[in-house]
Amino acid sequence: MKKLVYAVLAALLLIPGWNALAQGKNGKSYVIGFYNLENLFDTYHDEGKNDYEYLPDGANEWTEAKYAKKQQNMARVIADMAKDNKAWHAVLGVSEIENRHVLEDLVVEPAIAKANYQIVHYDGPDRRGVDVALLYRPEVLTVLASESIPFTFEPSRIDWSEWSQEEKDAFRTRDVLMVRGTIDGEMFAFFVTHLPSRLGGKGADLRPRGAEIIYQRAMELQKEFPGIKIVVMGDMNDNPTDISMTEFLRGKETIAEVTDEDFFDPFLSMLKAGYSSLYYRGEGNIYDIVLVNNALAHAPKGSFQIQPIVKGKFYGRVFHKPYMTNQTGQYKGTPFRTFSNGAFVGGFSDHYPTYIVIKK
Repeated sequence: MKKLVYAVLAALLLIPGWNALAQGKNGKSYVIGFYNLENLFDTYHDEGKNDYEYLPDGANEWTEAKYAKKQQNMARVIADMAKDNKAWHAVLGVSEIENRHVLEDLVVEPAIAKANYQIVHYDGPDRRGVDVALLYRPEVLTVLASESIPFTFEPSRIDWSEWSQEEKDAFRTRDVLMVRGTIDGEMFAFFVTHLPSRLGGKGADLRPRGAEIIYQRAMELQKEFPGIKIVVMGDMNDNPTDISMTEFLRGKETIAEVTDEDFFDPFLSMLKAGYSSLYYRGEGNIYDIVLVNNALAHAPKGSFQIQPIVKGKFYGRVFHKPYMTNQTGQYKGTPFRTFSNGAFVGGFSDHYPTYIVIKK
């Protein structure tokens, strides 16, 4: 009988996401993650936003029925993550959302309504009309302050001499969202970002600059609130191995390398191990990254610290189920997205969500 019990426990420990949260019986554990919702637009035109293809008479023939299906799909993924973890996300950063309205519709979807998610969102200047936002459970996170940080070119250690002032003035991208609050009395700051895309000949320096903006603000917060625990999450449009993450955000592969001037990037080792959160030009990548500062990587005993959650080795998880993945055809093995080759196929997102677990 004892052998059977031990066998069952051993099997449970191999379930991704089960181990760290099950151990929460001896402390508090919370899931913190990020999900690119892939063009979550409503069916109405927002003044100043380039949302015309997501209108009933637009290129995507974006009807209320398609919008409802998209919302149901997003809620299903969030609910299934909660089912796997036996806990709702305490904090979930999202990107590619048109406005607050689409999130208000999402959080009341029957599959996730009982999570009671609240929203932090600012309308941003992105030319595509998409923003980032934060969903959070108010019984876990008490929000004290938030800000929408715009993309600026200075102060920077990047040489912008190839950019004219006119080009700089005309450039528009997503703002970075920062939300500061407390979890069980401990101070946290969450940065949610969607760094500039890889399209365009001058994009190479834009992502490092976006990372630099986040890093500068994070270091300011560490000085203002000693011991603050910082989480940076988002669609970086770069891998953990790219300079935006390694040099400008100072992302380190192991906790042992992390100092107060660094971030621990759990997805760096996962990328090297073959994990992917999306596919770009046929190659697997992890653009959906969650990093933590030294205060979360090397936390004092009895306070929140990042936990290993996959095979007791990796500190991050790329969440996907078979229904979220193309099972046949040209794109077999890649995320099952909403549109394919211009046609509505009723999928989920071209990105898989990623997350970490913290525990005290």
